[in-house]
Formats: sequence, structure tokens, C-alpha cells
Amino acid sequence: MHNFIQPIYLITAIILIMGIRKMSSPKTAKNGITYAGWGMLAAILVTFLVPEIRGVWNHLLILTGIAIGTYIGWSSGNKVQMINMPQMIALYNGMGGGAAGAIAAIELLAPSHSFTVRALALLGALIGTISFSGSIIAFAKLQDLMKRVIILPKHQLVNSAILVASVFLGCLILFSSQPSKLLLLPFFILLLVLGVTFTIPIGGANMPVVISLFNAMTGLAVGFEGFVLNNNALIIAGTVVGASGTLLTQLMAKAMNKSVASIFFSPMSIQQESISQTNGSLKPVEISDAAVMMAYSNKVIIVPGYGMAVAQAQHKIWELAQQLEQRGVIVKFAIHPVAGRMPGHMNVLLAEAGVPYDKLLDLDEINAEFSNTDTVLVIGANDVVNPSAKTEPSSPIFGMPILDAASARNVLVIKRGQGKGFSGVENSLFTMDNARMLYGDGQDVANKLIHAVKAL
Repeated sequence: MHNFIQPIYLITAIILIMGIRKMSSPKTAKNGITYAGWGMLAAILVTFLVPEIRGVWNHLLILTGIAIGTYIGWSSGNKVQMINMPQMIALYNGMGGGAAGAIAAIELLAPSHSFTVRALALLGALIGTISFSGSIIAFAKLQDLMKRVIILPKHQLVNSAILVASVFLGCLILFSSQPSKLLLLPFFILLLVLGVTFTIPIGGANMPVVISLFNAMTGLAVGFEGFVLNNNALIIAGTVVGASGTLLTQLMAKAMNKSVASIFFSPMSIQQESISQTNGSLKPVEISDAAVMMAYSNKVIIVPGYGMAVAQAQHKIWELAQQLEQRGVIVKFAIHPVAGRMPGHMNVLLAEAGVPYDKLLDLDEINAEFSNTDTVLVIGANDVVNPSAKTEPSSPIFGMPILDAASARNVLVIKRGQGKGFSGVENSLFTMDNARMLYGDGQDVANKLIHAVKAL
């Protein structure tokens, strides 16, 4: 039976890798998710054939877990709004880390395992448990359940002490002749605490990078537990998730012009208030004038951000774009790598509204076009179009690659109020001579622009 099960696990892992590969493009992402889902289903079904878990009660327990998990996943997946997807990812990623930690706890209590297997189980426990509690804190921060950054006295020293204590207990467990629950309990408690203390000093603006790192950690923990369980599917899938999560973490940090170390270990990871002052004043514009400006442009570039997601204005924005195209205007969408707080967030929102994929251009593809663009429409984006990132060395976002919306002939900014961006930095674009403000709810303003363009 073993010779039958392992090849099936290998096939399911290959299917999962194919699914992840397809997720790299908006055109094939839906199929990629389907591939990955079928691969996971095959892995679950073949698990019923594992000799060690045969028996009615074991199968009943597995089926109960599948039923509960399916219900929670299906119901929450149908209810969650796209704007809350980063929080959902953080929460579900935490569950994966928790599962890896739970498996490690059970395996560490088994006296028959070799030293190597026990060491791998301990590594999986350490990484997975930290990822579990850290992901819960990340979820709380993105969901605004935890609105304050918390810094303990000598915070990094506290983290180091907890880590050293955890490793010490882990070594005692590893070299102990008989597994001890008395050692395992404080070991896991310390790891849970470390996940919390590791995450609480990091500001919300950096939380997507944190989620990505925890995703990589969960994958790594699952891979270690795959070695413990001699499960090829877990080994391959965990390694792929760990590697891709690590790469994504580095890419996101680069997109924010930060190092991963500075985000997690430096006080600069905390949200800051900009000490710079913007010159000039905000200049409102009437809906009718903004409509004329766009309708008689040769090219319009739309820059969406988190505010568009909050207003759920993506459908109206696409309708506006279609109205402009009917008048012969070239319309494109500029997507910053971290727009919407997670990579691909804006792409998914706009694709959901029906925007063709070839109109969604990333920073490297679109930046050269802003200088010959008549009008840029910014909706809900702030930091990703802030010229201070290029011009003010004192700015906390200095050096971050931005969309060069400021170089267009005209810039229209849809904004609910006069507040700062997510990083707390004033945006010098809004007071430039070529910028005009459209105040109000994003969906309402977009709807008024549609009617105004139709009336021309």
C-alpha cells in the first residue's frame, strides 16, 4: 500500500505546483486555484488508505474535521469581501502554521522516532507556532481590532530572551530519553508568546510583508512535518510555499524600498508621521469640469488604491473607462506592486469588475507613459503616487518606487477627505499646480463622472 500512496502524494504535489504556477497571471489564476483544490482533494482522499490511520473512529474523526473545515471555509469564502482578503489570508495562513505545530506536538510525544525526525519536528513546531500566533496578530491589525502599535521596554531584548528560552527547552526535549509533556507545554507557550511579541511593534503599513513572511514560515513548517510523517506531498508543497513566500516577502520589501530586516527589527517599521510640509493648497474641481478634462483627453491613466476597494468603486470606475473609450480616449490602469496592501489585490478587484487584463499595467510597464498622458485619475491611492518618495530625503517613504502620476498634464484625485495616506505621510502631489481634488465617496464620485461624461 505504501508503494501506491507515495506516488499519489507525488502526483498531487505536482498538481499543486502547477496550480501555484498558474496563479502568477490573472488570466490563469482561477484555473490555478481549481488545480490546487483538486490536488488537495486527491491528497485528502488517499490519506484514508494510510495503514496507521485505518479504523472507523479514525476515519470518522477525519471526516468530522473535513466537514467542519469545509463549512467554515466555504461560508467565510462566500461572505468575505475582496477588501478584507488580506485579513482572511493572514487568518488562514495562521491556521496552517497552527496545524504544523499541532502535528509536531503529537509526533514529539512518540518515543519511537529517531533523533533526526525529532529535530525536524521541533523545527516545524518552532516555525509553525510562531507563524500561528503572529498571523493572528496580523489579522487583528488589518481588521482594526488592534489599532495601536505596542512596543515593550527593550523589545528586541525581550524577543531574544524568549527565543533563547524556547531553543533551550527545545534542546532539552530533543536530548531527553523520554518525551515530557511538562517540557512541551512551556515550549509551545513561549513560542506562542514570541509570535505575538514579534508582531505587535510592526505598523499596519508593513503588515502585508509580515503576512508574506509568515506564509513562507508556514510552508517551511509544513515541509519539515512532511519529513516527519514521510509524506511527499507535504514536503514538496511546503517547500514550494516556503520558497515562493520568501521571494514574495523580498519583492514586497523592495517595492517599499525597505529591507526585510528593517521592517521586522528596526523602529522604522513603526508607522511614522512625516516631518515634511507640503507647499501650496488643495484645489477642488467641479464634477463637470473633471468630466470635460477626461472626455477631451487623448489618453487617461487610472491609478486605483485601497480607497477604491473601501468604496467598492471598481465597477463604476470600469463603467467610466468604457464611457471614455466610446469617445475615443485611450484608457489604461496603472497598478503599483503594493496597491491595496497586497500584491495582486487591485488586479483581482478590477478583473472582478470586468477590466481586460491587457489594460492592467504594472509600475515598470506604465511609468514612462505618464509624461505623455493628458489626465491621470487617482482613486483611493496615496503613498504610491507621492512625489516625496523621490524628492524629500527626510520622508519616511523616501526611495520607495512610485507611479509617476505627477508628470502627467493633469491629475484628478478622488479622495474622501483631506487626511494623510496609510503611512501617515503628506502627499505633495495633491498641492501641485496640475492636480485637482474631487472630494467624496469613491463610488458616488465615479457615478457622477459617468453621468457628466454621458451628458457631453
